[in-house]
Amino acid sequence: MKVWQILLIILIVLAIVMVVLYFLGKRAQKKQEAQQEQIEAAKQTVSMLIIDKKRMKIKESGLPQMVIDQTPKLMRRAKLPIVKAKIGPKIMTMVAEESIYDSIPLKKEVKATISGIYIVGVKGLRGPLEVPAKKKGFWKRMMSKARGEN
Repeated sequence: MKVWQILLIILIVLAIVMVVLYFLGKRAQKKQEAQQEQIEAAKQTVSMLIIDKKRMKIKESGLPQMVIDQTPKLMRRAKLPIVKAKIGPKIMTMVAEESIYDSIPLKKEVKATISGIYIVGVKGLRGPLEVPAKKKGFWKRMMSKARGEN
């Protein structure tokens, strides 16, 4: 076989892989949109006292066994943002959205938008929430050290 034939075969295989990934991505996007619609339909605003928050594996989180059983096998190993909160007289374990997890304050009362056991949004009950400063990346820290900044 000549070099151009090998390159042509590699190019065809890459094109097939790209087409498959494209269609799989479209299907995953449709599923995600359907899930987002369900979350929007079921969301409600409640007042809650945040007791604790941690990133932990779903098996260690204290979520109901039914929720753990319904989770895909790959997600069972991943660490999720888990929040323990007191909603009325009940203490519940909930899963927070990754984008709002850092803004959830500890030992404070907040007004949260929830959908089932999923925390979608958080607002301060008495005034605005403190947004933590974004951490510098590895290279930005190294560059500031090299420049002598602190």
